[in-house]
Amino acid sequence: MLYMMTWKIMPGCYKAAVERFLETGAPLPEGMKMIGRWHAPGSSHGCLVIEGTAEQAYEHAAEWSDLLEMVTTPVLEDADAGAISAKVAGV
Repeated sequence: MLYMMTWKIMPGCYKAAVERFLETGAPLPEGMKMIGRWHAPGSSHGCLVIEGTAEQAYEHAAEWSDLLEMVTTPVLEDADAGAISAKVAGV
């Protein structure tokens, strides 16, 4: 399953979050695949898209929960979303 994870650094945690990211590279749990990660310039937020299980996404969010507010959303690619939408719309 694909998940989009968005993050925002909590107030007062910017330096600690940057230091941990630079030291560790923010690795994902074993078996999880990163599709991409993006940082919003000049801000304290960004997002990543990963492929894995809900448990792996939860683990990654939990690893950063002391510094980041994270929202995890299951997402579908166009082909899958289109097929479901066509079925629901009856086209």
